[in-house]
Amino acid sequence: MMHPNLAILSAYLASQVKTMERLLTEIKATEPVTREKSSHLGYLLHNLYSAMEDLFKAVARAFENRVEDPGRYHRELLKRMTLDIPGIRPALLSPRSHTLIDELRGFRHVFRHAYDYELDADKLVNLKGKVMEHWHIVTSDLDQFQDVLQEILGKFTPAQ
Repeated sequence: MMHPNLAILSAYLASQVKTMERLLTEIKATEPVTREKSSHLGYLLHNLYSAMEDLFKAVARAFENRVEDPGRYHRELLKRMTLDIPGIRPALLSPRSHTLIDELRGFRHVFRHAYDYELDADKLVNLKGKVMEHWHIVTSDLDQFQDVLQEILGKFTPAQ
């Protein structure tokens, strides 16, 4: 019988990858030349991280890999995704992907709490550049994880 949690995770991973590809296309096309464009680019980068974190939560749920410290939840959840847990699951992210996603996580925190703060266009351009230059590493990590899920699922046969 197929393992339903892993089948759901595999489908969700594919869906999140499509969402992230759409966001990346829009990020690439957005230049923060005005305050409104800066806010829009910030929103897109925030959403890109949020899509990744939603995927991290799904991985943690599927493998019962819970984060216990609520005060450091976002940081710890991201860190857990770099762990290869023998007999449970491979790492979702490589150290290089972790570095990029951690920078997005930090930006997301600023963005969500910047009520009386104008986004710095130069910092946005810098982060956008890093994302565009290095996202292929994240994509490769996600593809490898999906391959492992498919390999595991291939070992199960549908119930008759």
